[in-house]
Amino acid sequence: MTDENSDEALMLRYQTGDAAAFDELYARHRGGLYRFITRQCRVRERAEEIFQDVWMSLIQAAERYRVEAQFRTWLYTMAHNKLMDYFRSNARAEAVLYEVKDDDGEVATNDGVASRTQEPLVQAESRQQGEAIIRLLTALPAPQREAFLLYEEGGLSVDEIAQATGVSFEAAKSRLRYAVAKLREGLAEYV
Repeated sequence: MTDENSDEALMLRYQTGDAAAFDELYARHRGGLYRFITRQCRVRERAEEIFQDVWMSLIQAAERYRVEAQFRTWLYTMAHNKLMDYFRSNARAEAVLYEVKDDDGEVATNDGVASRTQEPLVQAESRQQGEAIIRLLTALPAPQREAFLLYEEGGLSVDEIAQATGVSFEAAKSRLRYAVAKLREGLAEYV
C-alpha cells in the first residue's frame, strides 16, 4: 500500500477528481521540473511552453495513470520526451544553461538576512564558481548533462534516469559518472 501523502497516492486521488491533490503534486515538482527543462533548452519562452506541455500531458493522461514506477520517474519521462520532440523538430536547437530570472527580469536571489554571503569578495567568488559550473554543464555532451540534471534537479536515481531516458542502467550510470567526473575536474581550482 502506498503512503497517502506519496506522489503516487496524490496522483491516484487527482485521477478521481481531487484538484487539491494536483495542486500538491504541482507544488512539489514544479521547481525541479522547471529547472530541468530550462537548463536544457536555449529559448526561454520555448522552455516555458515545454514546462506547461508536460503538465498538460499529465492532466490529459491522468485517467490512464497506473502506479508502475515512481510518479517522479513518470513525470520526468514526459519532460524528457517533450524535450526530445523539441530538439528533433528544431535541429539547430542547442541545450544550454542560463540563469533563472524572476518576473521583473532580474536574476532570482534569496533576499534573506545579511550574512557572510553578502560580502563582495564572497559574492564575486560565488559568481565565478557559478559561471564555471554553467560553462562546464554547457560543455557536457547532452546525454551526460541530462543524466546529471535528472539526478540533481529531479532527484532521480540511476535506475529512474535509465527508465526516463530509455537507456540501460549501465548507460545511465556511465553518463552520470562521466558528467560528475568532468564537473569535478573542471571545478578542482575552486575546491
